[in-house]
Amino acid sequence: MKKLKISNDEVAELSNAPKYEFPKYVTQVINLVNGNAGGTRPKVVGQMSELVKEFDGKSIEEWIAWYTERYPSAVNDATDKIWNMYETMKPAFNAITKEMVENWVKDLVYAKTYCGLKFQTAIISTIASQLNKDWREANPEEEAQGIDGFIGGKPLQIKSATYKLEARLSETIDVPIVYYDKKKDGISIEYNPIDF
Repeated sequence: MKKLKISNDEVAELSNAPKYEFPKYVTQVINLVNGNAGGTRPKVVGQMSELVKEFDGKSIEEWIAWYTERYPSAVNDATDKIWNMYETMKPAFNAITKEMVENWVKDLVYAKTYCGLKFQTAIISTIASQLNKDWREANPEEEAQGIDGFIGGKPLQIKSATYKLEARLSETIDVPIVYYDKKKDGISIEYNPIDF
C-alpha cells in the first residue's frame, strides 16, 4: 500500500486560494491575540465545519461569494475584535522583561507543576476517603496509558471541567473520568461513585 502526503501549501495551490504573506512570528502572535479576543468563534464567523458541508460550489471564488452573502460583516467583525484585543495587549509585549520570563518559567516549573501534581493526589485521596476505599497514584507506566490514579483498584483520569465542553472527538478514554474545577477557595470535584 502506498502512502502520500499533500502539504497544506500544495492544497492551497491546487485550490487557487489567495496567498497571504506574513513576517516571521506574526501569525503566532495573531493566534495568541485571537485566543483572547474570540474573533473567529462560530458566533462571529459561523461554524466553518458545517458551512463547508453546506457549500456546493467548486471554486474559491464561489466560496468567497457564498460565504460573504451569508456572513457579510463576519471578516470585518472578526478583524475588529482581534485588532482591538491586540491594541489592548500590545503594552504587555513591550513591558515584558527577562526577569518576568524567568519568573514565568519558575512559576510553571516550580509552583504550577508541583501544585498540579499535588492537587491530583488531593482529589484521589478525597474521593477514596468519601467512598471508604484504598487509593494510589499511577506509576509512570500507567501514566503513559492515561491513568492518573486508582481508587479501590479501579483506574481513573482527572480532567478539568472545561474538558467536558471541548470537542474531544479524536480521544478515547476507557477509564472513569473525575472532573475538577479550580476555584479561588478550593477545587470542586465531579465524579460518579458507581465507577469505583
